[in-house]
Amino acid sequence: MGGYLTAHVLDIAQGIPASQMTIQVWRLDTTGERSLLKTVHTGANGRPEEPLLAGKEFRVGTYELIFAVQTYFAAQHLPMTEPPFLGDVPLRFSIADESAHYHVPLLVSPWAYSTYRGS
Repeated sequence: MGGYLTAHVLDIAQGIPASQMTIQVWRLDTTGERSLLKTVHTGANGRPEEPLLAGKEFRVGTYELIFAVQTYFAAQHLPMTEPPFLGDVPLRFSIADESAHYHVPLLVSPWAYSTYRGS
């Protein structure tokens, strides 16, 4: 089985999965130029329905996930500053092993976020 990329977003301000958050998947070439590969949304469990990358799309290289945090929290009607502290949250990382599962969880509130390579 080939490798693949997944993500999971947890809204730690409310203690729930972040449903309907938009995630953009970008690939960076060796010069740093970005190409948008796809735009997805999280489901009720805070995860997109399908892997973000799999098969021929999943290859060694540098990628960026852009999480639409500001739009998500605005729809939640939580108290925030104007302008909000966090807007879009970019996470840049590299894939080195095309046979591995790369999982990128995002723990987020209107004021902070954390991520790691999950399993």
